[in-house]
Amino acid sequence: MKLHDTETMTVAFQGEPGAYANLAAREALPDARAVPRPSFEDAVEAVRAGETDRAIIPVENSLHGRIADIHHLLPGAGLFIVGEHFHRVRHQLLGVRGAKLEGIRTVLSQAPALGQCRRIIKQMNLTAQNWYDTAGSARHVAELGDPGVAAIASSLAGELYGLDVLKAGIEDESHNVTRFLIMSRAPLELAANHAPVMTTFIFRVKNIPAALYKALGGFATNGVNMTKLESYQLGGSFNATQFYADIEGHPSERRVQLALEELQFFAGKFMLLGTYPAHPFRANMPAG
Repeated sequence: MKLHDTETMTVAFQGEPGAYANLAAREALPDARAVPRPSFEDAVEAVRAGETDRAIIPVENSLHGRIADIHHLLPGAGLFIVGEHFHRVRHQLLGVRGAKLEGIRTVLSQAPALGQCRRIIKQMNLTAQNWYDTAGSARHVAELGDPGVAAIASSLAGELYGLDVLKAGIEDESHNVTRFLIMSRAPLELAANHAPVMTTFIFRVKNIPAALYKALGGFATNGVNMTKLESYQLGGSFNATQFYADIEGHPSERRVQLALEELQFFAGKFMLLGTYPAHPFRANMPAG
């Protein structure tokens, strides 16, 4: 797959129309048609089955950390990462047309969104109700037609379901950002001199002393920056651990080649998930 496709494409996302993944799809692939799917698995399957060209999947959030289900889904997806997108999440308090802010008693949204807006919920003494999806909560509020019930969702959800923005930007923190991966059936044909570049892979280490330490040593000695390393258990076992990693650089670069060769010497399993352009957000990312 080439970096610049001119044909109109389709991209699957998890959630209802108006979900934050829908907004991310619009931003990342503005010329593509976004297609909603009920679950992450359904979004991935849409690509695998040829129903859509891409899927856009969230993997981590700056406030809530990793989205655990995705790490288990990626290895068996049979897809490749061809891009990433960082979406700044901006929550809106949405009510039916004519509703007043002071008249809201109950607010609906997905648990993470409710957790990211605790301050206003407490200030307004609202009753918070967990909903399966932010956009779904907006649709439900529109169907209820109750001026005392509001939803926390995106501005796009408000537009789609005919709701008023009673208060904009209600999130507690301004650094609420979700990272999405763009998945395709074919890997990206990216030139070795294209920069900056990210490479993502998963691996398991052999059951020998200090295997992880030895496997990762090549990245330090070869000057390869590893921006993410996460572990998760497999099959309910405390002994089977798999690692997900992001590094800066292209696998054809000599320094990256040497680091990956050393890793694979100590790895029982290694799978390259994709090499793709680093999103511009990384250039201004706050230091840890």
